[in-house]
Amino acid sequence: MTLAIAESMALEDMVKAQAYGLGFDLVGITTLGPMETGGAFDAWIEKGYAGEMDYLPRGAAKRRDSRLVFGGATSAIVVGLDYGGREPGGPVARYARGDDYHDVMTERLNELHRWLQLELGRPIAGKPHVDTGPILERDLARRAGLGWFGKNTNLVNPRLGSFFFIGSLLVDLDLAADSPFEADRCGSCTRCLDACPTEAFVEPRVLDATRCISYLTIELKGDIPDAFHEAIGSNVYGCDICQDVCPYNVKFARELREPAFSARDAIRDKDPEMLARELLDMDDEEFRTAFRRSPMKRAKRRGLARNAAVVLGNSG
Repeated sequence: MTLAIAESMALEDMVKAQAYGLGFDLVGITTLGPMETGGAFDAWIEKGYAGEMDYLPRGAAKRRDSRLVFGGATSAIVVGLDYGGREPGGPVARYARGDDYHDVMTERLNELHRWLQLELGRPIAGKPHVDTGPILERDLARRAGLGWFGKNTNLVNPRLGSFFFIGSLLVDLDLAADSPFEADRCGSCTRCLDACPTEAFVEPRVLDATRCISYLTIELKGDIPDAFHEAIGSNVYGCDICQDVCPYNVKFARELREPAFSARDAIRDKDPEMLARELLDMDDEEFRTAFRRSPMKRAKRRGLARNAAVVLGNSG
């Protein structure tokens, strides 16, 4: 970017250009404040749909008002990073096959923060968030114009589909906000709801996580109830079914372009039975080596072995 071009651009446009230059696929800006979905989230928790995810109810006041998440913050730079919806389906959900997206995105958001301070020539208080902390980032993303809430509860972008991660950089800086995404483009389509093998959707945009394959294979600490074994099918870790059938993903999902999210050797080109058997054979050291910096560590070796046993049982 030449000096002349930079001087003619608004700061918001420069922020977006820098974010795209760092590899993000979506960028929007919104003002922090009361969150529209805060009440619905509290009601969702009260109905028990969060299951064993005890960390979710924490920080309720901050979740209801994003200004409280980070003292002094007034704006959020919200980004999306695609993880390759065109990649073939398999026993591991696409988002978890490579490096941990928390690390990848946080590093780039920190870099964006450093650039912003250098550009303005002064310290700017800021803090990155990537699927952590008491913040409704999906709500922020809609307010920043990145998409709408699909009936499968994912944020859907009209040009990208839903195979992307959401992150945000909260800053103590007044930035002009983008227009929120107001339209609901799902229409009468219910493909995602109809395709869920465990019938986890109570109604459009309301997920009972305790029935979701992703929850059962990742967040659940104990045994997977027998009633869900057959429905889990060949899913060793996570599930992409409700995204696979979405017309916006069928049409607009992209090839994987981010090397950090490429499938690691422990997963690449392995069918469900092969992967399940190898997981069951791993000792602790082999597990740590194979899944270093992987989001799959969240289920721990015991959880992955449990999932592998279910998948092998389904394969006969």
